Amino acid sequence: MKSQKHNDSSQMKEALQHDTQQNPQKEKEKHEKEQHSNDSTNQDSFLPSSSRICSAENVKDGQAECQQKERTSSCCQLKDMRRLQHGDMKLGPLRFDKRHTVLIDVDTFNSQRKILTQKGRDLWHSDFVKMPCSQASMASSLQKDSLIIQEKVAHQKSRWDVISKKLKSLASKKTASVKDVEEAIIKYNPKYKDQWSFDALHTLDQITPHTENYYKTLFPKIAALALKLPSFVNKAIPLLRKGQSAAITMSQVQISCLLANAFFCTFPHRNTSSPNAEYSGYPSINFNSLFGNWSRRKIEKLRAIMHYFKEVTDESTRPKGLVTFERECLSYTDMPTWESCKANLSKLHITSEGQIELEGKGMLQVDFANSLIGGGVLGSGLLQEEILFVINPELIVARLFTEKLEDNECLIITGSQQFSYYSGFGDSFEWAGPYEDQSQRDEWARRKTKILAIDAMNFRHSVDQYRMRHITRELNKAYCGFKGYDGHENPDIATGKWGCGAFNGDPQLKALIQLMAAAKAKRGLAFFTFGDENLKQRLQRIYELMFAEGITVGTLYKLLRDFSPAKHCDSHVDLFDFIEKNRNSKSHL
Repeated sequence: MKSQKHNDSSQMKEALQHDTQQNPQKEKEKHEKEQHSNDSTNQDSFLPSSSRICSAENVKDGQAECQQKERTSSCCQLKDMRRLQHGDMKLGPLRFDKRHTVLIDVDTFNSQRKILTQKGRDLWHSDFVKMPCSQASMASSLQKDSLIIQEKVAHQKSRWDVISKKLKSLASKKTASVKDVEEAIIKYNPKYKDQWSFDALHTLDQITPHTENYYKTLFPKIAALALKLPSFVNKAIPLLRKGQSAAITMSQVQISCLLANAFFCTFPHRNTSSPNAEYSGYPSINFNSLFGNWSRRKIEKLRAIMHYFKEVTDESTRPKGLVTFERECLSYTDMPTWESCKANLSKLHITSEGQIELEGKGMLQVDFANSLIGGGVLGSGLLQEEILFVINPELIVARLFTEKLEDNECLIITGSQQFSYYSGFGDSFEWAGPYEDQSQRDEWARRKTKILAIDAMNFRHSVDQYRMRHITRELNKAYCGFKGYDGHENPDIATGKWGCGAFNGDPQLKALIQLMAAAKAKRGLAFFTFGDENLKQRLQRIYELMFAEGITVGTLYKLLRDFSPAKHCDSHVDLFDFIEKNRNSKSHL
């Protein structure tokens, strides 16, 4: 299935190209600067490609059923990979406990299959999300005749009163302009009046042909959705903090309401990233950074985001399910002793074509994540993780409550919905129209979609990745995500060149690391090389050799240990060649 044709008009493309061509050097410098900023994330994106899968051959119950196609192979076909759709996992009734917060009424859901808000109370506390509608969120007066902004306690009033007054004014209109949106946001964020720009949002509005421009009628609907926060989210939302395994389940409607507030930049204490800021260890959530410093990238992102809001504000298309966000922390006692691991290699499918989020549907889809979830999705980043978040905007809400991931942690999102097609990546990325997600739902009304966010190491010097402590870190990080935590039979894994590109990872090494972690977790691996035919062929060859000879994870770890000094002595030595030549050495047996 190829991406749907871009329904963009030539008029819009010409406007974008004209603006870029007016100062191409400035545009190039801007992208180069952003490429190296904190917003940058792993480079190897979902490259645009045909969805026709090159099929290897079958593996059944761990034994190769060799067929002849080009040549005999021990790899398996994509259709043989286990997916969530292949079996109905018996989850049992939806339930909450100390580590699982549920924001809907569990009893009503279990008995009537209705989604109602869970009653609760607001908590203005460091362990919980500080909500825009909290009574403790105050708007301070500004002393205009002073260079220093001073808080005047006597003149403080509820910040939500200010927010709701402006949003009610917007929501009451049939149409609202970008200027109206800008004025509303600045009214309750006065400190940033001269700092925040809205030129990307203005440009989107200006270059969109009148017949396609629905934004003016959509802005009031987003404002109305944001205003429902006090009734949609009653229960305090805990922060998913480092060092603690915990989960949050909420409805897709609740997510849309939270994101509507992010659109209108209402979340308090979330507008600075300074090291001593309260939320310095969390990603940004307010959309102000997406609205300013226009670029073609941001225009395309905004088109996808606006389409999402169009869907969730329409009663006929509003999603009616649940989504779970689960932070998992791998304890040090659960970390494998890789050198002595006896696990045999798992089944493997390798292809240079296709996309993780399409051909890998129903599998555990790997998000090549930034340790700050979402990476540069609210900036100019448009690589694998950011694209994933743009076409699945519900993922963005994870930035509200997920602290920076540690080396032994991951985030698993179950049930998110894809809303858009796309083509390209980076500067070539384009929103390619609406996507109708046909994924089935599980017993908890979640889409049968699992996305795993794991962050690879960023190597300034490429040779550092071959140090065994770094290889072990990456093995533990991948295993943390692949392990499976719910006691059910888990789907196989759809992944690719995790941590390569901008993070300087070696695709050969990263492929073997993920193969080892998958074997330990007893899960198959579908590896997408994103157009890299050479890697596909070489990985297939080395896998066949190791599989045929029964090389275990522990043996492979020892081979990597021996490769490390060899690579430091000669940077040109090839990992796959080294394994092929040394795989029968007695020191590895």
